[in-house]
Amino acid sequence: MRRSLVLTDETARHPFLASLPAHVRHTPPPEPIERGWRLTAQDLRDFLLAYCACLMAALIYIA
Repeated sequence: MRRSLVLTDETARHPFLASLPAHVRHTPPPEPIERGWRLTAQDLRDFLLAYCACLMAALIYIA
């Protein structure tokens, strides 16, 4: 079977991908990442609860 060199795309960098049409290889651009942290009171409460629980468990294990 003979294939035409026009059907390949050198930017695909792989023989299988080069044989696929351009619209199949096209991937949509990634969505923008939301930046910034939002620390809420619930986050602080959960952290303190976990910290105190681990501290108490360590103290009970040591004593």
